This record gives sequence, structure tokens and C-alpha cells, in this order.
Amino acid sequence: MPALMAGKKAPDFILPTMAGAKFSLADALQHGPVIAAFFKVSCPVCQYAFPYLERIHKAYGNKVAIVGISQNSKPDTSAFIREYGVTFPVLLDDPGKYPVSNAYGLTNVPTVFVIAEGSRIELSSVGWSRQDIDQVNVLAAQAAGSAPRPIFHPDDWAAEFRPG
Repeated sequence: MPALMAGKKAPDFILPTMAGAKFSLADALQHGPVIAAFFKVSCPVCQYAFPYLERIHKAYGNKVAIVGISQNSKPDTSAFIREYGVTFPVLLDDPGKYPVSNAYGLTNVPTVFVIAEGSRIELSSVGWSRQDIDQVNVLAAQAAGSAPRPIFHPDDWAAEFRPG
């Protein structure tokens, strides 16, 4: 089963954060759209993508909810967060059963969803697509009520596409 596509309803979920609190998608959506990025710490494409998601987070701050959803243990996820400089909240999907990953139909990571009001998926992106990350940036800027800020730098050499 492929990842849920744009236009579909995003399944609700509650997951623990790295800090031990609970994150509820339904509660977060009451404050605006949510960008949910699923990943595995050993995935080279996830390692490639997460610094760009961090740039989006830093560009719009707390005006836009970005959450990483790890398919790994808490210690391994903690090491990933440190190594790749992730400062947005990271949630833990049960690495034994992957209930949320399975509910979203994941077959590859990274997979990024932009979830709008009413739990409607606005964007679904599997692997690395520079065009999709640009679109995530545009949607984040709209949610923050600002113009899109550049997230790609001339010296990045960001690939157009990398499969997950």
C-alpha cells in the first residue's frame, strides 16, 4: 500500500515526544497545519532531508508545527537529533509495530506530509524531491502569514530527486 496521497484524510494519532510528553495531531491541527516527517536514523536520504526541514522550522519558528516521527528507539533517535541539528519536536513511533507509519501507508522514508485543517493531506512526498521541499516551504510560509524564505543556498548542491 503506498503512502497516503494529497486529498486524503490523515489518520489521527497520539505519540510520545522525545521529552516524554504526548503529541496529539488533532490538538496540533487546532493551531494550524502540521508538517509530519517520518524517518529512520540509518536512512541516508533522511539524513540529507532533515537539515532542510530544520531550515524551514527556523524560518517560521513556532508559527508552523513541524514534527519528526522516528521509527527508531529513543537513544538512536536522540543521536540523530544531535548529529543533524534537529530542534523541532520529534515523536517516537513504536519501532516494533510502527502503528502510525502503517496507518499512513509508509513504504519508504523519508515521507513528509503537510496536513491541513480538517486533517486533509495537502502534500505527500516520498523520498527527496527538491520541488516538494520547496512546496513544503511555501505552505509553511502561508501558514505563518509570511512570504517564503529561501531554504536552498547556492553552495548546497541540493539534488532534484533522491529515492527514499
